Amino acid sequence: MFIKMFTVGMISTNCYLVGCTETKEALVIDPGFGTKVEAEEILGEAKKHGSKIKYIVNTHGHPDHTSGNKILKELTGAEILIHEYDASKLANTSGNLLTLFGLHSTSPPADKILHEGDIIQVGTIKLKVLHTPGHSRGGISLLGEDIVFTGDTLFAGSIGRYDFPDASYKELMRSIRDRLATLPDHMKVYSGHGPPTTIGKEKRYNPFLQNFV
Repeated sequence: MFIKMFTVGMISTNCYLVGCTETKEALVIDPGFGTKVEAEEILGEAKKHGSKIKYIVNTHGHPDHTSGNKILKELTGAEILIHEYDASKLANTSGNLLTLFGLHSTSPPADKILHEGDIIQVGTIKLKVLHTPGHSRGGISLLGEDIVFTGDTLFAGSIGRYDFPDASYKELMRSIRDRLATLPDHMKVYSGHGPPTTIGKEKRYNPFLQNFV
């Protein structure tokens, strides 16, 4: 398996290319870019590995994580996957906060709707969908063998915003306490913004986690 992180878009979103080195299948998580140049950088990396992008996975429906869906789908034919509760945000310009983020592109509709416990598979890589609402009603994390992609639920030293219309501090903290903080300490965390971290490091040093760990 290989993981390549790209920092894209106006809000420095982490976009991930994840690929299976055996079968050459890959997926892209949170393509929050707005230009074809950024898309081609990701495609160039996939080409270096001889990989074909099978899926585009959105950890939630905010445009800084979905604005590149249309470009990437047109260039690759990949299927767009998002949790059922955030699927409507892809084309809903009022619900996906386009104006707030200064973006102008909506996404095509989802090709597949995700639910708690679903498995997304590319080659030998399996990512389990964990429903982790709070930053967004349909926010998800993607759990692999030793890694977890947390979107905007958990960051290095911080947590996601909870001041959006369908956000909830209570739900966010419940998601972190019950779904993420229970993972093994060695688990590497790839979040939607900022540097990678580990579950153990966040349990020790993240001020938002100190009340329940």
